Parts: sequence; C-alpha cells; structure tokens
Amino acid sequence: MAKVDLDALTLEQKASLLTGGGFWSTTAIPEAGIDAIVLADGPHGVRRQKHGTDHLGLHHSEPATCFPPAVAVGSSWSEEVAAKIGAALAKEARALGVNVLLGPGVNIKRSPLGGRNFEYYSEDPLLSGVLAAAYVRALQAGGVGASLKHFAANDQETERMVISSDVDERTLREIHLSAFERVVADAEPATIMCSYNKINGVHASESRWLLTDVLRTEWGYTGAVISDWGAVRSRPATLNAGLDLSMPGPGEHSTLALVEAVRAGRVEESALDGAVERVLALVETTGHAPGHAAGAPDLDAHHALARELAAECAVLLKNARGTLPLDRPSSVLVVGQFATAPRYQGGGSSHVNATRVDIPLEFIRAHAAARGAVVTYAQGFDTGQDDGGLREVAVRAAGQADVVVVFAGNPEAEESEGFDRERLELPPSQVRLIKDIAASAARTVVVLANGGVVSLEEWHDDVDAILEGFLLGQGGGAAIADLVFGEANPSGRLAETIPRRLKDTPTYLSFPGEQGHVRYGEGVMVGYRHYETVDTAVRYPFGHGLSYTDYDVSELQVQVEGPAEAAVAVTVTNTGARVGKYVVQVYVSTQAGPVRRPERTLAAFAKAHLEPGQTKQIQLRLDRRAFAYWDVLLGRWVVPDGTYVVQVAENASTVLREHAVHLDGDGVEPPLSLQSNVGEWLAHPATGPPLRARLAPLMAQGGPELDDDSDEMRMVASLPMTQILNLTGGALDGDWLVSLLSTSRSASTNEEEGTHS
Repeated sequence: MAKVDLDALTLEQKASLLTGGGFWSTTAIPEAGIDAIVLADGPHGVRRQKHGTDHLGLHHSEPATCFPPAVAVGSSWSEEVAAKIGAALAKEARALGVNVLLGPGVNIKRSPLGGRNFEYYSEDPLLSGVLAAAYVRALQAGGVGASLKHFAANDQETERMVISSDVDERTLREIHLSAFERVVADAEPATIMCSYNKINGVHASESRWLLTDVLRTEWGYTGAVISDWGAVRSRPATLNAGLDLSMPGPGEHSTLALVEAVRAGRVEESALDGAVERVLALVETTGHAPGHAAGAPDLDAHHALARELAAECAVLLKNARGTLPLDRPSSVLVVGQFATAPRYQGGGSSHVNATRVDIPLEFIRAHAAARGAVVTYAQGFDTGQDDGGLREVAVRAAGQADVVVVFAGNPEAEESEGFDRERLELPPSQVRLIKDIAASAARTVVVLANGGVVSLEEWHDDVDAILEGFLLGQGGGAAIADLVFGEANPSGRLAETIPRRLKDTPTYLSFPGEQGHVRYGEGVMVGYRHYETVDTAVRYPFGHGLSYTDYDVSELQVQVEGPAEAAVAVTVTNTGARVGKYVVQVYVSTQAGPVRRPERTLAAFAKAHLEPGQTKQIQLRLDRRAFAYWDVLLGRWVVPDGTYVVQVAENASTVLREHAVHLDGDGVEPPLSLQSNVGEWLAHPATGPPLRARLAPLMAQGGPELDDDSDEMRMVASLPMTQILNLTGGALDGDWLVSLLSTSRSASTNEEEGTHS
C-alpha cells in the first residue's frame, strides 16, 4: 500500500477507517489506495469465517490446525513451544488470507473457576509474559500481526461486559498489567485489544489512563489499539481515551458519531488523525494477498507438530509404584467417553475447526499392540447423564485388567467463553466411576482433560497415577498415548496451583463479585503467592511436575550486578536413564521495603534438554524488576535496600538451593507530607536530624524521650505532623516544617534522577 496523504481524505473517510468495514475486516477506500485487512480469532488455531460470521464460535470456520491452547502451553514452561505455535499459525493465517490473529491472551487466572482460563497461560505474570512474547515474535516474524488481549483485568466471564474490576494500582501493576507490559517491551505486538469490563468504574475502552497514559506514554507502545468485538459504547469517548479501531463493522453509526464529535469540538481532529495513521500503519505492515506464503501450509507436518508439542505440555502429577510408563502390560482397560470423543479445546471464540483429531483409544491400541498387550474399552460415563449401567460394566471389567486408564475431565458445556465454572470438582458421575474402578483394579491411571484445574481430593489417594493433560489440541490423543507408554517423557509443570478446597483459594470470597463489582481483595497475593505466604496446604503447587527420569540440582551461584540486578548460574544433571527436559525455576524471597511482599515470587525460568547422565550449567539474569515492587506513593517501580534470597526451587513450595544477597537498591525515601506521621519524618534522612533537634527540647518538658521505646513515644510517632503542630500550640514553627518538607522532596528528586541515570 502506497503512502496515504491524510490531507487528501475527507473527514468522513478518515472516520470510516476507524471502524470495521465488515465483521472481520477493516474499511477499504480503493480510490485512495487503501486496502482492507482481515482479522480472525485465535490464538491456538485460525478461526477464519467466510460465511455465518460471529465472535462466539457458533458458526462454521475454515479447517485449521488446532494447536495446544494457552492452558497447555503455560504448563510447558517453554518459549520454544510457544514460538513454534506462533510460527505455524502465521503460515496457516496467511494461507487463509488472515492479516491479524486475535491472540494471545495473557489475563491472569485469579480463580480456578474462570470460564476462559483455558485461553490464558498462568496465574503468574512473568510466565505468561515470557511465553506470550515468544509467541508474538514468531507469529509476527511470519508476517501476521498479533492482538494481545484482553487489556486489562478481564479475569472472569460473569457479567464480563459490565462488571467493574475494582483493583488497587499496586495490584494492577505487579499482577494484571505486568504480562502486557513485558510483551509490549519484548515483542511489539501489532495490536492490543481492550477488554469489555470496567476498571475501577471506567470501561477499559474509555480509560485514557489505561490506553494512553500507561500504554503509550509510559510503555511507549506505538501500535494500534482495537476493541474487543462490541466493546465500544461511545465512539468519541473511546477515541479520546486512545482506542484506534472499533470492531466489528460495518460502522456507519460509529463514523457519523466521530464526524459530529470532531465538528462539535468534542474530539480533536489531530487525535483522529493519529488513530488513522496507526490503523494505516497496521494495514501496511500486515497487508498481504491471500496465499502469499510460500505454498500452502503442510497440514500433515503441522498435525505432527501439534502432537509433538502436546506431549511437552502435559503434567505428570502422581506416579506411585512407578505405574507409568506402561512398559510391558499384559492387558489394558481404557475407560471414559473422552478416550473416544476427546476434549482438546475450549468453547467460544477460539473454537477451531480442526483438520483432524487424534483419538486416544486408537493410539493406545497401537502402542499396546506393539508390546503384545490386549486393550479393551468401556465407556464408563456419558457427559449428558449419570448412567449407572455404563459404570457397572466398566467396574466389572476393571478387575480383569493389568492396568486401567480412565479418561476423565470437564465437559465443554461446563467450560467456555461466556460463563464461569460453578464447581471445582469433576462431575459426580466421573468421581464415583474413578473411585469404584480404583477399588476393583490392580492399578489405576487417570488422564485428565479440562480447561482449568479440578479438585482431586475425592479420589486422589485411591489411584496410582494422574496425568493432567488440560486441553492439548488436535494431536493430544496421540500425545497422551506417547506419554502413557513412555515414547515421550513428561516435562510439563503446573502453571497454576491445584488447591485442596475452593475455600482455600485467595478469591473465594470475592469471585465473581456482586452488584456489578468484583473486588480484587487478594491484592498481589494471587495463586501461589497467597498459598506460600499464608502457608496454606495445596494438593499440588505451582511449578509441580514429575518425570520418568531423575535430576540433581547443584552449585547455585548468584552474582550481584549493580544496585538492583543479579546473574544466576545453577548446575542440573540428568541422573536417570531417560532423556528429559527439566524446568529450572528461580524465585526471589524478600521482605525489604514498606509493603508486604509475597513469600516468594517467580523471577526467571528456563527449560533444559538433558540426555541421560548429561550435566548443564543454566545461566539466568535477574533484572531490577525481579526485586522491585510498585510504590503507590512514588508512582513507580522501586527496589528497596535490603536482603534478597535467590531460590532455585522444584516448585513454588519446595526450595532446593538458596543464596542470600544484599542489594543497595534505589536509595529512594518515600515522599513526606504534613499528613505523614512523626516517625516517618524522624526516619527520613533529610528531615530527621533537624526535626529531632527542634523536638528534643519540647519533649524534654515532660514528654517522652525521642529515642525511648515507650508506649508514649510510639503513640507520638504515630501522630500525623499536623496533629503535632496543633498539640505544640505554635511552639513548632509550621512555616519551618513546610520549608523542611521542600528540602526532603528535593533530596528525593535528586535520588530518583540518580537511580534512572
């Protein structure tokens, strides 16, 4: 597309470019040389609709490879897995004439009941951000724009279009904006999609603080901001906030509203021009002819890739008595409807019309036949009803088999875009089936398929092994068989905690909110941060995952670099007999600073491929954000002076090695005001000494000593300085305090400048 002269366009033409020309396309102006581009749902497959358009996955879409959804990719802990999916999707998107793929989603899993959790990576913003950045870089390197979503604090489906996410700024910055910020900085996504919900009472689409102050001014984002489909209520208000493209179209009403707003002075034409320039830049950078990729994508190769990656995403939760892998079973009974009709993706806008689907039972039979084993099958349950007859048949057969593999999980009707889950447990019919089979069988393996974690409590101790597959995409059936029979070695790790009870979760009392508001009362204590900080027992912690081989972690080295960074090196050895992949997890634990910090926070990770007997030194870097918190008084990230313990852990609960270091930090004191208490004034290096000198003679007249640790002095230290002015009856000069306050602010400004230099 040639360079467009905005001055040659009418106001109406420019306004028309800021809304969709169709349900999945932007507006074209052929006479001005402006083409339309096509957007399509993702993020784990291309949902290209040519007929019967919708954004809820209701109508037909063109066949495409369904790769493992984000819930599975998060459990891979692998940038390589995320990148391979992004690269493959770019090829398929271009072949289908898609310019922008709507993904990835990096919203945080506040609650395990979130109905759309299968589209999100993790309960941790670092893990989510790193994986999403790898995906975006690979997708865009293939010529297809990404759309990072849903910006922001869109962590539930209940009343998602009207709910107000009421969340303090520290929690927003450290948890719910952090993954977005990382992807913007590391991958420069072509678009960012604003969410439906309100944030502290203001719709995200109309929040200038979010879309302009934070996203553009602070983070330096230069791409296009687009709306979620139907998220725009007032087009002038959203443009003033910083939203460039309103979807879907056609948008005659939206165009007219913008034209009228510009003419009435409610919208500056320069603001409209800026949005037009960003939309035109998006069209120019992502525009391509359908099929422009070098030949049609190799769908057979992509299916094989989907199978390979799925095996790296599954998490082996339990493996008592070395039940898995099944090396030489004589007979295997497979039970469960999902063995023949697998769940491999979630419902809603990301629902992909898969090119093919691997059936677990077929691949289990193939693996078993190669080992001389006989496989039988019993349905066991029907997702549509509690069929006691099916259960009885399965339980009778279980007593005759060497091992029983039960496929269980949540039906799609309970996990989809548009609504949240109502329970943590599996359907009651499946729970009873698992318990009855475990009581009858010699060995029982449970393979799970679910978009969010499920409770294991009613049957966990009855079974021998549990393989959590989550949703593995169209190659998941074969991947499960590969894992069960040891053709692949499990290397997934949980990207979200599995709690013992729903009541133990940090959002139990606040999710999904009430009367139009959901209060993020857990603050920064999301997921494992909460469980570890309050010492609540969980069934399986964040980062947990077993393997068919063993690893030794040793020789932790931590080198402080500057006031607020560190380099970490650790040695990992595969001490077992199988090739495997080990996830190195590095956490930071500290209580430095004036705010409550989590017991530990994930700071870095890496996944290492290790042959049997192989040793590797893994090196990671901890930048200042690994040690920082968001200071609401200073309005920025701060690394306080103090002790920080760098921990290499098996998971969020099990520390293997740790090393304490001291960081000088930023050396920034919190700002003072006349509402600050006496103790804060005395502790500040700029105000403490002179104030101490003024107060000492006043306190000597019957008050407590300044350095006394008495109850009286603690009470004085807690009083706001305005109260001290009143109590001293003018003996303490107010004008002098104000000048002293100015001195403290100058000192803090100088320290900040030194920190940023």
